[in-house]
Amino acid sequence: MNRRPPFAVSRPPLASNRRTFLRAALCGALGALCPAAQRQGFASAAGRKLPNVGLQLYTVREQLAADFDGTLARVAALGFREVEFAGYHGRAAAQVRAALRRHRLLAPSAHVTTAELRGNLESVIEAARLVGHRYLVCGYVPAEERRSLDDYRRLVELLNRAGERTRRARIQLCYHNHDFEFEKLDGQTPYDLLLARTDARLVKAQLDLYWIAKAGRSPLDYFAKHPGRFPSLHVKDMDATPRRSFTEVGRGVIDFKNIFAAAARAGVKHYFVEQDETPGSPFDSVKISLDYLKRLRF
Repeated sequence: MNRRPPFAVSRPPLASNRRTFLRAALCGALGALCPAAQRQGFASAAGRKLPNVGLQLYTVREQLAADFDGTLARVAALGFREVEFAGYHGRAAAQVRAALRRHRLLAPSAHVTTAELRGNLESVIEAARLVGHRYLVCGYVPAEERRSLDDYRRLVELLNRAGERTRRARIQLCYHNHDFEFEKLDGQTPYDLLLARTDARLVKAQLDLYWIAKAGRSPLDYFAKHPGRFPSLHVKDMDATPRRSFTEVGRGVIDFKNIFAAAARAGVKHYFVEQDETPGSPFDSVKISLDYLKRLRF
């Protein structure tokens, strides 16, 4: 039977029809069989972005001391939804929790001192649970407590003991680095000793990207050697001057794209912007950093 229509129809060449048909069939099959993989392919082509960006409140420490509630309000207005504390500036845990709720902020993490880890840790844990912290981070080791490898071995014991106690409260203990942990003592790198000798279940690490860069080490090497050990990062940039000082994220020399691309393997869940010193208002600086990180694709 002749099925040709009674009027002329313009047809593409047969080879073109065949290619079009095969392409459509293949796309349909892939979409039906593995839509998740297809979506992942589209996401990879477009580039990934950070799921959330928080602020380490040490950046605005002077403003918090002068106006605690107003500072949190300004932090929230900039677009941050998470913060990390480095002290409560004389406020009780209940006051801190109420302020966070007023400004719709979460505080998954807070820094603590070695003195607090040695002292009445139960009261620190109780306050952390009330505020809503899931992580307590040993933020700094005073110079007199890190003069030798034996000092670091004692620090390992302290961290393991404290980590066991926080674990019972379902709070993860972490250790935050500076650059001094990478200065060799008796041929050993203290940071490597800390990671090797602390119990990986009890003590995780918060990697400060500025300080490890200033020490001349690569975060990627540590991510590869200790996968899953780094639940949070301090996202800080380093300028290109001889001083290698702090600068807004995106204005310095640190390769955030490659670091963030490897962050899933490292176990990173939280990204906290921090700038220890700013040229003017810290609010202006952290806005520059936040805007850059919101645009960044990796």
